[in-house]
Amino acid sequence: MFVSSKKLLINLCNYLRKLIIKIILLKIISRTLRININKLMKKTVPVSVNYHFTRQCNYSCGFCFHTAKTSYVLPLDVAKHGLTLLANAGMKKINFSGGEPFIKAEFMGELIKYCKIDLSWANINVSIVSNGSLIRENWMRCYGEYVDILAISCDSFDKPTNDIIGRRQGSRTDHVGKLKKVKEWCDYYKIAFKINTVINTYNLHEDFTNNITQLGPIRWKVFQCLLLEGENSGEDALRNAKPFYITDVEFDDFLKRHKGVANMVPENNTDMCNSYLILDEYMQFLNCQGGKKIASKSLLDIGVDEALGKSGFDEKTFFKRGGIYVWSKRDLLDW
Repeated sequence: MFVSSKKLLINLCNYLRKLIIKIILLKIISRTLRININKLMKKTVPVSVNYHFTRQCNYSCGFCFHTAKTSYVLPLDVAKHGLTLLANAGMKKINFSGGEPFIKAEFMGELIKYCKIDLSWANINVSIVSNGSLIRENWMRCYGEYVDILAISCDSFDKPTNDIIGRRQGSRTDHVGKLKKVKEWCDYYKIAFKINTVINTYNLHEDFTNNITQLGPIRWKVFQCLLLEGENSGEDALRNAKPFYITDVEFDDFLKRHKGVANMVPENNTDMCNSYLILDEYMQFLNCQGGKKIASKSLLDIGVDEALGKSGFDEKTFFKRGGIYVWSKRDLLDW
């Protein structure tokens, strides 16, 4: 009887020990699952990506924050592969920029066409930011149907001011005249027209009201001049933007004077600095959190998710500044 009870007690202890181990393991598994689920819930999706596929430019704007530090451009097939990876990760809008993207006009055109045809399943909206000077009507005729929004950078409607800023290539550049011509082409080829303006020392007191109203862009994006170490500030920079820099108070004053202009979308340095997913010529995300650009490894080598983790992207600020808006020209234009 004693032996039987002892055996029963041992069996009970063994059972309880196994039960406790199982409970502990279940708790560990449950905690791990919760952590992984939370990570998935918080996973950043590259909804809107700015692809600066070239750093080369034909203008010499003094405040440029993405300067010609290299002349590298990815092979076309490699760039297409990168766009496919981004589409698989959830990208819904891509903005092609530079440098000046029309320096590689056909290269960009083929990437845009690839987004709209080969990646049509992803429903990607396409925009471009350009200084406008190298745009040709033949390009618009070939690729315009695949472009949703074309933004032209215009910092002044006064030629001497544009010359001081550096918005020119040679002395004969008619930047404003070309801006108006591109607007006509956008209307004809059904592309939504946008204007980007960087407010700085030299255009701070200019009145843009009448000119912007007459051109009627779908958005007038108004930026405060931004300093980034290694780009337009510091010893290693190719530009010195300090003479162009304005204070928050000066920027706010400009906005107050233009508050009646339709479709004005202001963006100060705080809103701008970490709220863009910037992809460079190597398809590396650029982290601007420390006031300079720190590159991730290329998403071509480590994948989109890991590269995103090094991007410094502030998703909350992206949404707060209105990073999501109507991107498709089918919803922006009258057809």
